[in-house]
Amino acid sequence: MEYHLSLSRRIVIAFVLMTFLVGGVFSLGIVAVVHTVEERLISTDLRNELERMVQRDMRRGGQPVLDPDMRLYYVPLAEVAQLPEHLRDLPEGFSEVEEDRQYFYAYVAEIEGNHFVLLQNQSDFEARERLLYKVVLGGFLISVALAWLLGWALARRVIAPVVRLARQVRRRDQILDVTPPLAPDYAKDEVGELAGAFDDAFDRLRAALARERLFTSDVSHELRTPLMVINSSCELLAATPDLPPRAQGPLERMTRAAREMQELVQTFLALARNQGDGDGQAPRASLAAVARRQTGEWRAAVEAKGLHWRLSVAPEADTYLWHEPFLRSVMSNLLRNALHYTESGYIALQVGAHGFVVEDSGVGIPEEQREAMFQPFVRGAEGRGEGLGLGLSLVRRICQLQGWSVALGESSTGGCRFEIDLGHERVTG
Repeated sequence: MEYHLSLSRRIVIAFVLMTFLVGGVFSLGIVAVVHTVEERLISTDLRNELERMVQRDMRRGGQPVLDPDMRLYYVPLAEVAQLPEHLRDLPEGFSEVEEDRQYFYAYVAEIEGNHFVLLQNQSDFEARERLLYKVVLGGFLISVALAWLLGWALARRVIAPVVRLARQVRRRDQILDVTPPLAPDYAKDEVGELAGAFDDAFDRLRAALARERLFTSDVSHELRTPLMVINSSCELLAATPDLPPRAQGPLERMTRAAREMQELVQTFLALARNQGDGDGQAPRASLAAVARRQTGEWRAAVEAKGLHWRLSVAPEADTYLWHEPFLRSVMSNLLRNALHYTESGYIALQVGAHGFVVEDSGVGIPEEQREAMFQPFVRGAEGRGEGLGLGLSLVRRICQLQGWSVALGESSTGGCRFEIDLGHERVTG
């Protein structure tokens, strides 16, 4: 279940709701009990008053003595119809009636063949009831307000260690080996258990990162030697004076492939070490320069497939310098992806001052599948070539490391349109 409120607000709401329910039940109970007790007391008082009048006053032949707020109606049982209309059908015992927009307590009894109706004005009782209702309502509202204050104070006290733990976990240096554990800073409660769980997770993460660094370092070291042999062999062959002309093309491709492999090794090593623009040893190049080199590498393959190559380079593309291996890897992977999935039409590379666009007229990618294309080992439904589905994943990883953004949309012909935004300039040329 997804909660959109913070934990502190949920604690405050829980306190207020609990007080609202409990206080509401108690308030209603108090009102009901007071009303019932008052009704029974008044009923008993009216009955005693009526019996007193009959036994003491009327049996002696006198007139009943009434309090100023009382009235008495009595007629023989056979003449009940002579009573006012609103008093004729009252049941025996206690009840309430309205007369001339005033409310009265009524007590009905049949004594010695007469029908008696004793009325008492309840204005005083209403005033007391209204006062009681105000007191109960005021107490209820005050209890809700106090519950809110108490919940807010308690929430801050309860949430404080959780917030502090979250800030410690969010720190980027938390995965370093020199960072002290979190659990000793907290009591042995639920927050302490959570801190211990984070410590265990960080320990496993540090171990995994250490293994990855060792692996990438070993792979990089082991690949450099054979790549150096290949490069030196290609240089020796290129320096051979009697090299056949038909061997020059394959030799150039071998040299370029070896150079690309060496650059890829450096790219993967930088990704594993999480080195972005802070890597001062990485070569720099402008967007225009990288685009022209990529044109030289991909144009022949694009035209050999019967496609049109379109290159558009803005004058500002030569102004700023960027991380060349990463920029070349992103552009190359996008062009390779376009070549694999385009059978007719064109492939376009549009370069601006702070980004570039790779567009094709290929099969395209449905909108609901575009986000998944950036996941590792995911290929399009029209998968072609010998790729493993890592190209776009590598593009996203590089962009995330560099602070770039990549967006996948649809071209005007229904193909793919990849837009890379490099953000603000890094190094001016």
